[in-house]
Amino acid sequence: MSIKDTDESQVMGTEETAETSKNNHKKLKYGTMFYVTIVLVVAIVVVLNIMLGLIAKRKPMKFDITPDNRYELTEQSINAMKSLKKDVDIVFTCDRDYFVKKGNEIEEGYASQGIAIEIPFEIIPELIDKYSLYAAQGEGSVNVKYVNMDGDPDIINRYKDNYDGDIGYNSMIVASGEKVEVFSANELLNMIYPDQSTMTFNFVGESTITSAILNVTDAHPVKVAFIKTMNGASVYNSETYSQVISSFENLLLAKNGYECTDIDISTDELDPNLYDMAVIYAPSVDFTEPLINKLDEFLKNGGNYDRNLIYVPDLSSTSLNNIEDFLADWSLKIESNIIIDEKNAETYASNIYVNVNDPDSVGKLPNEKLPVIAPFSREITVLKKNNEDVVKEVLKSCDESYTVDMKDMQTVTGKEGARAVVVRSQKQRNEQFKSMSSSVLVIGSSAITNGTYLTQSSAYNNGNVILNIINTMTGKENGVIIPDKALQQSYISASKTEAKVIKVIVVWVIPFIVAAVGVIVLLRRRNK
Repeated sequence: MSIKDTDESQVMGTEETAETSKNNHKKLKYGTMFYVTIVLVVAIVVVLNIMLGLIAKRKPMKFDITPDNRYELTEQSINAMKSLKKDVDIVFTCDRDYFVKKGNEIEEGYASQGIAIEIPFEIIPELIDKYSLYAAQGEGSVNVKYVNMDGDPDIINRYKDNYDGDIGYNSMIVASGEKVEVFSANELLNMIYPDQSTMTFNFVGESTITSAILNVTDAHPVKVAFIKTMNGASVYNSETYSQVISSFENLLLAKNGYECTDIDISTDELDPNLYDMAVIYAPSVDFTEPLINKLDEFLKNGGNYDRNLIYVPDLSSTSLNNIEDFLADWSLKIESNIIIDEKNAETYASNIYVNVNDPDSVGKLPNEKLPVIAPFSREITVLKKNNEDVVKEVLKSCDESYTVDMKDMQTVTGKEGARAVVVRSQKQRNEQFKSMSSSVLVIGSSAITNGTYLTQSSAYNNGNVILNIINTMTGKENGVIIPDKALQQSYISASKTEAKVIKVIVVWVIPFIVAAVGVIVLLRRRNK
């Protein structure tokens, strides 16, 4: 072999070695970049997950894009949770999936009859998550659990010790300390109910849940003696007033933390040590003098005062002389006429609109533009007496209102002018630097607490206004009226089969395609 051939072979060998070295360097470079990129991506994902996890504990990470905002709490509930100062347990005696399954079951029942309708019971667990989230932003907490009654009997027994009723399957327990409220399976399902007038479904669960949380965290609930009978006989006309009295007692007072007890004014004690407030609603019979003295002693409370009475007159009873004298002692008189307003009324001239005349007694309202309706209201007159009663006309009719005789509803008895519909009278006693007082609140309209006005809180302010007046009088802070949610039907939701296909695509197909593309790119780069 010549020197020339030797040199050429050496040169070629050197070039091949250089090329191989260059390729190895290239592969090392791309391989290193690949693994560094993988490490960086994983690190970024981990950091983002940690950050999002921390943020999720303080802010909602799910966005409600439904037209009716069904998965979001109202401002009233949000503010109540942020102001919570105690820990609350919400325990479901079922799985979380129970609500979705129950909704699907009912929907399939409607579908079998050719009716396409949406029953979104999953609203309940979704909203419960929001309660927990917003409570974490305050001093308190809402801790949520889903338990098996058979597998976790100790948890259920813990609440049974402080609850007189039964705790069944698929129920909801709301508890704080020794105070417990329980909602049965039927009560949970009734949180979504059909509105026959609009042919839609309403969700009333938020008002129920918010009220329950506030009730179990209220350290000083107001105890109410509801005077319903006298020697076993009803003091009011049951056929006429049972519904509005039930609405007032259950939908307004009991639901908002007032502990109501029905009593017989003749046979039961009206003990100021047992009760903070008494209610007399639409009596059709007069009270005897001993019973009037019983009311008087209750309000004086042995000179300590700090007791209250709510009185609502009957629409037709006029000869209740002892009750009239009792009210006169508080500088109040209920006239034998009805307030009419042909310009400021709903549908009928007797369903008058009333205005807030004493803002301090009513306080802040969620929506001040909503009307307050006081149907068939009797006029309340303030008597001028030489006493120290502090009388406030809280709600009054409009300037265009006038009065008619209560018996024939036609004979005009008064000129146009604003008239008192709700009045509060206080008797005060000062002792050194301490001021003590008791109050009598007279509401001229017995229908002002009609269930329609109380439940349709997005259309009427009756519930908010009356509750605020009573809260101001009793000094009770808790209590909110949450409007019902009208659920708009959605017909573009996926069926069960479609949902399964979407799940397979998202969970398996898309990740597999991404992984396959990554492997192909990696192999091609290595072979270059």
